[in-house]
Amino acid sequence: MARFQIHILGCGSALPNLKHNTSSQLIEIHDKMFMIDCGEGSQLQLRKSKVHFSKVGAVFITHMHGDHCFGLMGLVSTFGLLGRTAPLHIYAPKEMQELFELQQKLFCSTFEYQLIFHPVETTENKVIYEDKSLTVTTIPLQHRVPCCGFLFKEKPRLPHINREMMDYYGVPQSQYNNIKNGADWQTADGTVVPNSRLTLPAEEPLSYAYCSDTRYIPTLHKQIMGVSALYHESTYTDADEKQAAKYCHSTARQAATVAKEAKAGMLMLGHYSSKYSNENVVLNEAKSVFGNSFLSNEMDVYDVEKQKKV
Repeated sequence: MARFQIHILGCGSALPNLKHNTSSQLIEIHDKMFMIDCGEGSQLQLRKSKVHFSKVGAVFITHMHGDHCFGLMGLVSTFGLLGRTAPLHIYAPKEMQELFELQQKLFCSTFEYQLIFHPVETTENKVIYEDKSLTVTTIPLQHRVPCCGFLFKEKPRLPHINREMMDYYGVPQSQYNNIKNGADWQTADGTVVPNSRLTLPAEEPLSYAYCSDTRYIPTLHKQIMGVSALYHESTYTDADEKQAAKYCHSTARQAATVAKEAKAGMLMLGHYSSKYSNENVVLNEAKSVFGNSFLSNEMDVYDVEKQKKV
């Protein structure tokens, strides 16, 4: 079971080309699967990834540009044709709700599974999803339409049992859960053994920030400080900085600056303009600022814990 991995399904920008698919990723955390963005063709990429369709429990949409959401209803329809029974949760900008409900009525009225739309306020920094091991928080971004990114973050884990010390003090296995949850142990002669002697520190919680289409935001790093891994759009290079500003996109150098200032573990680049036949110019620009930068490509898998491509 993967602890925390990122599957790249598409990393191109709006203009279709034969090299890259439009934006989509799968986030695999503790055997749960979440999709971020669902551009046209995402369900075909999902098939190529060999991840079973039924494992996707929720889809998060950053904004209402076609290269980030045109594939959603096709995916939803395929889930129905495959006989899905588990609910599917859609988290998307509140502006998308009317369109989604109309499409649902027209194309998905006969499906046997429940579609649950969660309207997102893109201007708020707010927890929108939570389970026993994970939270997902919105990251307000600045694009030509309402847009937000998402911060996936593990909750703090319980410490590990120090079996050598547990055996030494004769702690019965029935007390292991109490010890993991912070209890001390009292021996038969009344000696109190502090919890810190019976446990080993848990791993640090991992986190992943997905920052899709946005102009460069000098304060963005404050919302994602210390993130284990960051995806930040890098549509252009410095040579096209004026065009980036005009269309509310970022350059590779700007993306790397955010990663550096946030003290991120690694940076994944993407949403490349189709004008670049060789994206190494994007990578080299980012690496000049932040060394642990990668060009995301379709079917790449990144291990957040190891901070590298699998």
